[in-house]
Amino acid sequence: MGFGEGADIRELGGDVVVVIGGDGTVLHTIRQLNRQMPIIGINRGRVGFLTELEPEEAKEYLLKIEAGDYSIEKRMRLHIRVDGEFVGEALNEAVIVTSRPAKILQLTINIDHVPAERFRADGVLISTPTGSTGYAMSAGGPIVDPWIDGFLIVPLAPYYLSSRPHLISSSRRLRVELDSTKPADLVLDGQHIMELFNGNVVSVEKSPEPALFINAGKNFFAKVDSKLKNL
Repeated sequence: MGFGEGADIRELGGDVVVVIGGDGTVLHTIRQLNRQMPIIGINRGRVGFLTELEPEEAKEYLLKIEAGDYSIEKRMRLHIRVDGEFVGEALNEAVIVTSRPAKILQLTINIDHVPAERFRADGVLISTPTGSTGYAMSAGGPIVDPWIDGFLIVPLAPYYLSSRPHLISSSRRLRVELDSTKPADLVLDGQHIMELFNGNVVSVEKSPEPALFINAGKNFFAKVDSKLKNL
């Protein structure tokens, strides 16, 4: 029996989305949804922090989902604007990074309209707690409990060692200003969005529409410990 052509995920309805792949596949799926739907991931990647199930667990748990025996966990996303214009949302992180290797950027972090830090670095990463186990972790940031509602700010290769990661409440107003003649790139969840120039201001807010994950009942910290051992 042959297979028909696939349908655009933005045109699909349903109750649950089952994603087979790694973290990148999950992030891509969430970006494509017109409205957020409960997602369960089956890990076919190397690590899979965003996938709840290993292949050998999938059949049994999918039967539970079919019977309605599951719960949903909301995960905060970022709502990103550049100079006041909406450019996209991210589940893991928003990254401002130099578009020219070995060229350092100068950035100013404003929190609640007050300049909190000005530093020189390859860039800066604004992560959700969910994204703390992704790029933010490899850049030296802490692993953050996904139940915490906040923004994780991680300078990328800062010129001064005093520039350290910060975790702030998502209720605060966060802006990052590029104060550099060197151009930078804005990347959301690994997807290049646009080039930034001197004076551009990136505003970060909590998205009104969180991602929805089906909770398979696994302890977050035990899962992270297990996944890190596979790296």
